[in-house]
Amino acid sequence: MGKTGALVISLDFELYWGVRDKRTLADSERSLQGTRQVIPAILELFGKYEIHATWATVGFLFCETREELTSTLPKELPDYADPNLSPYRYVQSGALGAREQLDPYHYAPSLIRLIASYPHQFIGSHTHSHYYCLEPGQTAQTFAEDLAAFQRAARKKGYFPTSIVFPRNQLQPAYLASCKQHGFTAYRGNERSWIYQAGPGAQDTLLKRALRLADAYVNLTGHHAYEKLDSSQDGLVDVPASRFLRPYSPRLRWLESIRLNRIRRDLLYAAQNRRLYHLWWHPENFGSHPEENLRVLERLLHDYAELRSQYGMQSLSMEEAAASWIRQREGQHEVSV
Repeated sequence: MGKTGALVISLDFELYWGVRDKRTLADSERSLQGTRQVIPAILELFGKYEIHATWATVGFLFCETREELTSTLPKELPDYADPNLSPYRYVQSGALGAREQLDPYHYAPSLIRLIASYPHQFIGSHTHSHYYCLEPGQTAQTFAEDLAAFQRAARKKGYFPTSIVFPRNQLQPAYLASCKQHGFTAYRGNERSWIYQAGPGAQDTLLKRALRLADAYVNLTGHHAYEKLDSSQDGLVDVPASRFLRPYSPRLRWLESIRLNRIRRDLLYAAQNRRLYHLWWHPENFGSHPEENLRVLERLLHDYAELRSQYGMQSLSMEEAAASWIRQREGQHEVSV
């Protein structure tokens, strides 16, 4: 990647929008309430260890009220073959509360302001509506409309995001040109293994899920630490994922040390070989067992601090990693000329 290794962290900030099509609000309520407690704790840890991070935020969360949220809906909406995937039907059903104080599951302007108030924290995009780029029924046009709606909502609040993370990791290469047109310069690509290959939900087989789970504990697919970044034909820089920080599971608690050591070995490899390592998760993942999850996070950040001291490892946001790669590439071009 450069003269030193780098740790990149991105978080997919969704609240209920990220699981709305999979779980009821009643089933999600406990973890969502915990999320509001755990985000300040994550930010405190980031401050303690001088961590730079990207918070890929669903655009609906910028809104203060139901009226403001409904006013941000794009003119052209995706027509998913599975109607349950559409958040717009959900919005139109009257399920939303009036404002954040009465409905802390669909709005988060106060949390976004808190995140932005901490040093080295970047607000990115997780699309406006938690948009699924590979599901049947949506189109390039409705995706572009969604991006435009996101940027309007973010800029209205004074944020100018330049990075994007695709919900459910449904990366659609054909849509990267639209991302560039709407002001994005970086995106999070998927890990370089077939078990992480993007596809519609129907193609996410039990075998793939089982192998991804196993890979979190045993090195099946490598360290996913990157010597260099790539860019699309449209100039967007791919800051690819390395590892999903899986949440604590009481059923698998006897494997916790193995899960932790898997990531620790990845980080050591990246530091020693001057490569980029991109860790990601959802803050909502920490909501159900906050103490256990925060303990693991602090252990990893402490390891990073030691690697920074020993090998000069950096902490970068997605935006900073992309900018660093662009500068490095342009410098190499100047030398070659």
